[in-house]
Amino acid sequence: MRLVIARCQVDYAGRLTAHLPMATRLLLVKSDGSISVHSDDRAYKPLNWMTPPCWLIDEGKTWIVENKAGEKLVITIEEIFHDHAQELGAEPGLQKDGVEAHLQELLAEHIVTVGDGYTLVRREFPTAIGPVDIMARDSDGGSVAIEIKRRGDIDGVEQLTRYLELLNRDPLLAPVQGVYAAQQIKPQARTLAEDRGIRCLTLDYDALRGIDTSEGRLF
Repeated sequence: MRLVIARCQVDYAGRLTAHLPMATRLLLVKSDGSISVHSDDRAYKPLNWMTPPCWLIDEGKTWIVENKAGEKLVITIEEIFHDHAQELGAEPGLQKDGVEAHLQELLAEHIVTVGDGYTLVRREFPTAIGPVDIMARDSDGGSVAIEIKRRGDIDGVEQLTRYLELLNRDPLLAPVQGVYAAQQIKPQARTLAEDRGIRCLTLDYDALRGIDTSEGRLF
């Protein structure tokens, strides 16, 4: 990864045109070929960017980034204040927090929580875009992909949707149903999931762990 802080202007030509006047910005060049232009007034979203496959022609004061579609990002540099390259190494991936990982383990152990007659196929079922938390079969032998979160929001629904689109291309698995399981599911996420035919399941962490909470109930 290369980090460059420079006073520059940026011009984009493609499906539309855009111009960023001369100012001090962060230029982020990643090993996958992508480049993004950042300012100091936002958390993460770049001002402009080019995603791979693309290539960078570094002409010193002018950087030209072009992709296969002929779109160009031209960065004209007036002054460089900092230029540093760092090898980050292999990315181990996002690790689930303890509760979320334990929920996956417990639900796999008690798969009938999802439905009567359900059987476990495997945890961390591999796909080309990442592992599905749990793959199971329902009482009729149909495939069921289960995504588990501690707090279920829209991003989790989108993630499961991508898994389902990919899994349903496999004739040995299709049709694959989706179950979105979490301790808490936000109303917007539930609405989106149900609109896409994904079943929502609220998980009781203590019940899965076998803890009887009857002492806190009146009856």
